[in-house]
Amino acid sequence: MRLFYAASPFAAFLHDRLLPCRKRIGIMNTVAQLFQTLQRLQQMKFDTTGANKSIALPRVGSKALYWVAVVTPCDSTGRFDPGAMRAILGWHKQAGADGVVVMGTTGEFSSFSVHERKKVAETVLNNKNGLNVIIGPGTPNIAETIELARHAEANGADGLLVIPPYYFSRPPVEGLTAYFSMLFDAVQLPTSLYHYPQTSQAPVTRQLLKNLRHYSHLVGIKDSSGDSIGYAEFVQVFPELNMCAGSINNIETGLENGMGAILGEGNAFSKKCAEIFAAYRQKRDWRTAVVKLIKAQKAIDDAAGGASYSAAQKYILGLQMGMAETYVRAPYVQLTAAQKSALKAAFDRIGVTEE
Repeated sequence: MRLFYAASPFAAFLHDRLLPCRKRIGIMNTVAQLFQTLQRLQQMKFDTTGANKSIALPRVGSKALYWVAVVTPCDSTGRFDPGAMRAILGWHKQAGADGVVVMGTTGEFSSFSVHERKKVAETVLNNKNGLNVIIGPGTPNIAETIELARHAEANGADGLLVIPPYYFSRPPVEGLTAYFSMLFDAVQLPTSLYHYPQTSQAPVTRQLLKNLRHYSHLVGIKDSSGDSIGYAEFVQVFPELNMCAGSINNIETGLENGMGAILGEGNAFSKKCAEIFAAYRQKRDWRTAVVKLIKAQKAIDDAAGGASYSAAQKYILGLQMGMAETYVRAPYVQLTAAQKSALKAAFDRIGVTEE
């Protein structure tokens, strides 16, 4: 104890002046333990280069962050292009994005094998450059979902975004609770559930979230349903979670309640998306920027002529970056020459540049 007193005069003062003798030992041992913990923290080495720093993903606190639901670039043969992915990450970082979600719907996750998904995740996680990186490990079966989630955790992911098991016709909430409980018990990363019933056929319901609320690493959802009333209810019922808007029509409701967003539109309009959240945090007019984003995306949607969303986003992103064309995977089809011409003309008309 002498060494402790020498290192902490305040503890010695407590010992000698304030505490009855019969209480000293227990309380001083507690104080000593706290002091030793502080010493260990001071001795820990931290990365101060910034190379591997990323934005925290807290359950509470600042949640109004912008993630890009990033595309997965492939060459003309359908193979993943790591070099293009690294360039895309740098682009979004420079544009002001807070993070990226990898292997989501816009990233065509269901078109990739487990092995390929690990390769994509490793490429991104080895090139985070300060971005908060969330990995999508969802599959129809819990074994592969846990395998991909553990891989993400082992390779430095900041969080997970997990779609319910798909190709099941409206599975009961009890079954979904069991599925996600197995995941939450296996992996401790901050995890959000992905509400996109149009594709999964398994909605994330308020009851499901209530059933899982006791897991401290349940941090929120991404709501891509486009249902503005349902999203507002999520925000109202779960204010402690980050109920991220997954469609641009819900950004306003989200930000009015301090929530973040995960946006596929960020591929084509990364700076526009980032400006919304920068203005919000700086207490400037952000609503005008939301209106501009919605108008720009509508122009692209109108020009797409039935093209897949991912293909259009990849094409517009490539135009801005001056990057070689990247391609979608089957069952999506590549853009036709007419679709490319219409998209480029729309892009030029709305005067969107990311430079």
